[in-house]
Amino acid sequence: MTKLIPLFIVALTIVGCGTTKPSAGTPAPPASGASTKLRVVYIPKSTGNPYFNQVEAGFEKAATEFGFEFDTQGPAAADPTSQLPIIKEQVQRGVDVIAITPNSPDALNEALDEARAKGIIVIAVDADLTGNESHRDVAVLPTDFALIGPSQVELLGKMINYEGDFAILSATTDAPNQNAWIEGMKTALKDPKYAKMKLVSIAYGDDESQKSSTEMEGLLTKFPNLRGVISPTSVGLAAATQVLENSGEYVGGAQAKNGGIVLTGLSTPDQLRKAVEKGVVQSFQLWSPADMGYLAGYLGTQLKDKKLELKSGENVEVPGGKPIAIGANNVLFAGPLMTFDKTNIDQYHF
Repeated sequence: MTKLIPLFIVALTIVGCGTTKPSAGTPAPPASGASTKLRVVYIPKSTGNPYFNQVEAGFEKAATEFGFEFDTQGPAAADPTSQLPIIKEQVQRGVDVIAITPNSPDALNEALDEARAKGIIVIAVDADLTGNESHRDVAVLPTDFALIGPSQVELLGKMINYEGDFAILSATTDAPNQNAWIEGMKTALKDPKYAKMKLVSIAYGDDESQKSSTEMEGLLTKFPNLRGVISPTSVGLAAATQVLENSGEYVGGAQAKNGGIVLTGLSTPDQLRKAVEKGVVQSFQLWSPADMGYLAGYLGTQLKDKKLELKSGENVEVPGGKPIAIGANNVLFAGPLMTFDKTNIDQYHF
């Protein structure tokens, strides 16, 4: 999987006037002996999610290239406070970098402050501590969040001719990234272009397959005139896909009414390849999750070694990639949003 990462580390719009470079170039792996290596841990929202496995793959590639030790520790469930004991445990272990996909924008603040007070670099990955950015050092986000909500609405709009009722199947109510994208969708819907599209419900599957399936079944039952569903979470979209396939209500399905229900959202190509082949899902979007792990691993170790200083308006030159802009509050976007369908999905394997 990791051999594809360089294909996705592409140039973003370059802003500002300068470029931030490591003072000593790409670091060579340290001499033998574990004690000389920096230790990086990644804490995903929960374990067993294929999406976060790809983020881990990016960290592993970075660990090989830049010579740091890498480990991942995640909670069993994506509850707002489920990551707290893991953070505290890693602080006790004396790790050098904690990268985390937060389950809450504010429930982790005290624990992260304690980590930083001990000199640990804290990086938010995939989701930021929205409104609490001062409790981490840098955020590596998948792509410009401001574009995801509108892009999802536009993608669905094209497939339902910009007309009809639709619902959103999200993760948890506290997930910062999900909430940011949903707000973007609501804002986009104010455009006259989408005047005939109506958001009738937002359901939450808590990033659990069974609950997501139950919520999707509920949407199909409660809204008989439903034309589409957007699920901006890989777990939710996979579960919704199975429910829709079983119901036969997808476009071209045996039980399709009024043209059938269109399902889209965010997921990896490998998870939805068969669904796209069958026509249950026509198209969906994502970025390369591995790029975030790779970039976060590089930034964390460079910051810990004081070989890198982040300045808003400048750019970071990532080995093997192109300059990436440093935004306000030290936010960096790992890559662009991509759309997958029958015409291109076989080109991607992650």
